[in-house]
Amino acid sequence: MVCGCIDIGSNTTRVLVAEAQDGRLRELLQRRAFTRIGKGLKPGAAIPRAKIEEVAAVVAAHRELAVQVGADPVRTVATAAIRGAANRDEFVAVVSELGGVKVVILDGEEEARLAFLGATRTLGEALDGTVGVVDVGGGSTEIAVGTLAGGVSWWASFRLGSGHLADEYLHSDPPSAAELARTGAHAAGVLEGLDLPRPGSAVAVGGSAASLRRLVGTVLEPETTQRALRVLSGAPAVEVAERFALEPQRVRLLPAGMLILDAAAHALGCPLMIGNGGLREGVLLELAGSG
Repeated sequence: MVCGCIDIGSNTTRVLVAEAQDGRLRELLQRRAFTRIGKGLKPGAAIPRAKIEEVAAVVAAHRELAVQVGADPVRTVATAAIRGAANRDEFVAVVSELGGVKVVILDGEEEARLAFLGATRTLGEALDGTVGVVDVGGGSTEIAVGTLAGGVSWWASFRLGSGHLADEYLHSDPPSAAELARTGAHAAGVLEGLDLPRPGSAVAVGGSAASLRRLVGTVLEPETTQRALRVLSGAPAVEVAERFALEPQRVRLLPAGMLILDAAAHALGCPLMIGNGGLREGVLLELAGSG
């Protein structure tokens, strides 16, 4: 079965198409566009009409690509920036009409559940016992804890995203030590004192986590976090982007995303393995009946 997922996030709009068979996914197509819906958008504010139409055009192009490679069905989901917007209904109506899709806004619980499903089923190894999954997006962070067999038993969603933190604190290029300290303090403060079940292992997913793989490898822990921060604060974003084959926009957001992941690792009490899949993979597995 070939199915597709269009994911409208706070930073990026992405499409993933994969062939699902026996609970596994074989990627056929993946594209993304930095649409930055959440940039400068305060909680409860309205998304500008021009931005809605820009996203709709991207969604229409992504849907066409998905159909061209045989995806059926294609599910379109939207996350934090849209669910917190004053004109969320207008956004859904316009993107659905112009993009040729049905847009479903995920709540925090559904986003956490699907990220957990995608992360734990695509890691490439079976994780025994209790597992934590951290999904850092542009506008929110979801943490889910559960088991492979039983699914999510605890979850929480926080209005804490790489886009919001970068826009608020990271104004220099490269970021200064003071800016990084304020960013880290904000992330740690949001997750401080979190009462959650301590997992035996944990997985990081989302755009920041995927990009960090190129800087730190497969595990995010205090030593690799500090090493990556030195890289990100040691040269302008365009230079770091060229060195690690990343997009400059992603590099600008990366320190904020990484510091959120670091705060989540402290809350969970264990290092974070960088996952191979998350929300979109969870959507595809569920579409294929493997959830």
